[in-house]
Amino acid sequence: MGTLKDLVVRARTGRLRGSEVSEATITVTNLGDQGVETVFGLIHPSQVALVGFGRVVDRPCAVDGLLGVRSVVTATLSADHRATDGAVDARYLTAVTRLLQNPEHL
Repeated sequence: MGTLKDLVVRARTGRLRGSEVSEATITVTNLGDQGVETVFGLIHPSQVALVGFGRVVDRPCAVDGLLGVRSVVTATLSADHRATDGAVDARYLTAVTRLLQNPEHL
């Protein structure tokens, strides 16, 4: 715990060592506040994936066998298949969906 606390303090004060800083491997972007409904991301070198979130929209959907309206957001994943595959990507998006539907578990 002491090591983690030290790392957090140094990160917040901008005093990390070079060996503790690396390029991002996954980027999360949200263009929903710009009115974008769906994000199709481009992966930059050194990254493995990009997860994009669009704006929240009301859509018709079946709720317990009845037609209802729910607020939904589209999440997309662009991934480098040299580093990951569709099965891993699907599990990741499933986990993100589960956490966003139950934010108390975050």
